[in-house]
Amino acid sequence: MPEERPNAIPPNRWLARSRPAPLSAHRACGPAWTCDQCGQDWPCPALRAAPTDAGRRATLIPEFSRITRRAIRDLRGRPGGPDPVAIVRRFLWFLPLTDEEARAVALRLR
Repeated sequence: MPEERPNAIPPNRWLARSRPAPLSAHRACGPAWTCDQCGQDWPCPALRAAPTDAGRRATLIPEFSRITRRAIRDLRGRPGGPDPVAIVRRFLWFLPLTDEEARAVALRLR
């Protein structure tokens, strides 16, 4: 049995400091909808790069639909801001939506 050293520093302690922030750190809220971690338009590239299999999409749809509704209200009236279809496509990036489908979703979420 290996000797236990109660005050020993675990070898992986310093690894956490050099790793990228976890996806949970890449969050945002209105009215600007930019990522708190990297400052890019949210959902940011780090969040979009995460795998989105069928199981994950099923968990994302309800939450991101709610968020998309808020984003449409916050972003659509801003000068130079995106239109509701672009907002739907941005916030529901993990769904293969056509422009017509995105328009229909935007109308439902207004």
